[in-house]
Amino acid sequence: MKIIVDLNKCSDHGECVAAAPEVFSLNNRGELSFRSVASDTFVSPDLDESLRNDLLDAVDNCPMQAIDLEG
Repeated sequence: MKIIVDLNKCSDHGECVAAAPEVFSLNNRGELSFRSVASDTFVSPDLDESLRNDLLDAVDNCPMQAIDLEG
């Protein structure tokens, strides 16, 4: 299972961080930390199945609908 984050849609609200802090974090400028490794789209490595419910919450709670869950 992977997450796909459209960084062009993301507005760094941080709802994903609240839902799944094991996967999402904000940097010291309040931006999603994935911005340091991707500019348009971030695709995670395979994530542990135990994170599924938190990741589904992150997808559901993203006000910009910038997060998808694959797998």
